[in-house]
Amino acid sequence: MKKIKSVAPVVKWAGGKRQLLDVLVPLLPARITSYCEPFVGGGALWLYRQPFRAYINDINTELINLYTVIRDDVESLIESLRLHRNDATYFYEIRSWDRDPEAYQALPCAVRASRLLYLNKTCYNGLFRVNSAGEFNTPFGHYKNPNIVNETTLRAVSRYFNKAELTFTSTDYAYVLESLPKGSFVYLDPPYDPVSETANFTSYTKGGFGKAEQIRLRECCDDLNRRGIRFMLSNSATDFILEQYQNYHITIVKAKRAVNSDAAKRGEIDEVVVRNYASPKRKE
Repeated sequence: MKKIKSVAPVVKWAGGKRQLLDVLVPLLPARITSYCEPFVGGGALWLYRQPFRAYINDINTELINLYTVIRDDVESLIESLRLHRNDATYFYEIRSWDRDPEAYQALPCAVRASRLLYLNKTCYNGLFRVNSAGEFNTPFGHYKNPNIVNETTLRAVSRYFNKAELTFTSTDYAYVLESLPKGSFVYLDPPYDPVSETANFTSYTKGGFGKAEQIRLRECCDDLNRRGIRFMLSNSATDFILEQYQNYHITIVKAKRAVNSDAAKRGEIDEVVVRNYASPKRKE
């Protein structure tokens, strides 16, 4: 399928891969028939590749609602975005909507999608973070002119979504991996193993992603490998992760932390790219 110009991530997300595309793309298999991202987040690699058949999942239901609305009702989303104001009082009013879960879930899907995009564009450093109750709690960003209504990108992404065969889900990643057809390719970008006690960030949902989850994910990768399904995984280059994936191909890459509540902690760190297949020899 021919790529559509102007397709790009519509949200800024912790761990986003846009700045690593030059490293990740050459490591992809030369041929992909079905593409899967069970931790899609901002979906930089997915949207760059624009695969025709893709299984897209994230445990964050609001994020998957946004992608669904972009596919099914992008004009209502744009119309709703135009109503928002870059004002602190207004921001905190919109942010408070999820404090009444029943009323919030009753809102139209396009309004909820608009809220997520608005908060993402105007909150501090674009950091999507929720507390233990699942409530968005990032403060106002005080930006002079945030690009709240990016019509060109939204419409381009919507065109791609409607040309492709996409399956959107918001469930446990293991369920998605279990049902993949033979010949699929999986890119896994889970919450990272923290490089220090203070570096842990898994708060884009109300759950967590600790050592036990990292082990469960590695076991899922082992299952993919046994089934002959190719996968590529990104994570931090901690001793724990290196040990978990010691039987696979590991590439160390440098990545910048673009999203951190402490500006001093945004810098280059080592990450691993894990694959169960050899590096392809091809031109992108």
